[in-house]
Amino acid sequence: MSQQTEKIVKLLKSKQLRVTPQRFAVYSNLLTRTDHPTAEQILGDVNKDVPRSSQATIYSSLQALRDVGLVREVLLEEGVCRYDANVEQHHHFRCKVCGAIEDIPWEQFQCLDTAQLRPGLTVDSYEVTVHGVCDRCG
Repeated sequence: MSQQTEKIVKLLKSKQLRVTPQRFAVYSNLLTRTDHPTAEQILGDVNKDVPRSSQATIYSSLQALRDVGLVREVLLEEGVCRYDANVEQHHHFRCKVCGAIEDIPWEQFQCLDTAQLRPGLTVDSYEVTVHGVCDRCG
C-alpha cells in the first residue's frame, strides 16, 4: 500500500468512517484537486477507468466526508454546489469569464472588521468570495 493510500485510510478510520472503495476514491480525487469540482465532475473522474459508482453513491460519500469535516461544500454561484478538501480557513476568487476558482489565503483579508456590523449580529465565521477576471482571461 502506498504512503498516500495508507494516510487516507488512516484518516478515514480516525473519523470513524468505513473505508469503502467509493469513499476512498472520492476523497482521494478531491485531495488532488484545487478546482472545487461538482459532484458530477467527481463522478466522471472516479468512473474514468472502470465505471463503478452511481451519482447517489458519490453524493452519499461527499455527505459522509462533509459530516466529519474532511470536505466542505463551497457555494460560489447560484444553484451549484462544489466541494473542497481544503478545510482550512480560506477565501475564494472566481473568474467571471472562464469560471475558474482559486483559493485565497485567509491572511489576505485580515483587516475585515466584523465589529462594524450593526448591533445584534453575532459572527461565527465568514468567507470572502472575490469575483473578477483571471490573468488567463484578462
